[in-house]
Amino acid sequence: MVEALMITMLDVARKAGVSKATVSRVLAGNRYVSKSTQQKVFQAIEETGYRPNLLARSLATQKSQNIGLIVTHSLFNGPYFSELLYQTATLTNNYGRQLILADGKTSADDERAAIEFLLDLRCDAIIIYPRFLDTAALEAIIDQHDIPIMVVNRRLTQHAANCVWASHQQNTRDAVNYLIARGHHDIAFITGLAGSPTAAARLAGYQQALADHQLPYDAARVLPGAWTPESGQAAARQLLSAGVPFSALMASNDDMAIGAALALNAAGKRLPQDVSLMGFDDIRMAEFFLPPLTTVHVPVAEMIQHTLAQLVAMLEGEAIAPLPPFSGRLIERASVADGPFRCS
Repeated sequence: MVEALMITMLDVARKAGVSKATVSRVLAGNRYVSKSTQQKVFQAIEETGYRPNLLARSLATQKSQNIGLIVTHSLFNGPYFSELLYQTATLTNNYGRQLILADGKTSADDERAAIEFLLDLRCDAIIIYPRFLDTAALEAIIDQHDIPIMVVNRRLTQHAANCVWASHQQNTRDAVNYLIARGHHDIAFITGLAGSPTAAARLAGYQQALADHQLPYDAARVLPGAWTPESGQAAARQLLSAGVPFSALMASNDDMAIGAALALNAAGKRLPQDVSLMGFDDIRMAEFFLPPLTTVHVPVAEMIQHTLAQLVAMLEGEAIAPLPPFSGRLIERASVADGPFRCS
């Protein structure tokens, strides 16, 4: 530990084969340093165990070197948040900054309070992963504050460059179209939490795919979920007890798909011989589930990478341009088989 504390920026520079000034620019998030040089510096930092002196840098630059992240605690207990937090913390550290997490709790007022908390801590920039604040409120918050703010997983129109969002509706549409192409016409669907824009977009994608093939929308095949395995299990039980025929079941996230699998197995349904199962998000457990879960991969790491890049650019006074929506990709695994309407 003592040895690690003696590592200096000059040691990092020597290890990376660059100047001390270059290391300083990389740590400051200077985008004009080439990616290859940045990678050398980050690797040298990891190998030497160097820790930037954030207090000294804040005194010299009049910046706290802190970036705030607001997430409501309803997302804390799950693998998706774990991935989100890991990627944000890692990339923030790579920029030589400290991540401060604030809980958005249970209401829009709580999310506003979390923003004020981070402002009181003099964070240089803030990332908001909203649950309760609507688009109009988020647009107004960006207008009201001078510091860089990025919104994740919500599309903004007035501040299109201040958001990073995924094409949930189109990705779900493509996924359900894949099931239809595999011969499934009776497809059940478990929604996300009521009031969630992501849940609404994924449900709309499901409905759109059915319309693409002139398949009827049957409300009895659409079950409420709440993003948790328990809600997926309950939804599948409700579907089975209703006696509605279905050859495939898609859940709005992998957690609910795994919960649904438990109910299907308990009812004697084999996966995928009797029911094909699909999730969304591509959490780590999906690959190791039995059978491995077919799902839609959401590029969380890439989204957070671009979020931080936008923030750093704003911190340097650069103009930023809107980013295109991030598209997921279908991950085919063993939980989906051909359905009864598959054409040879």
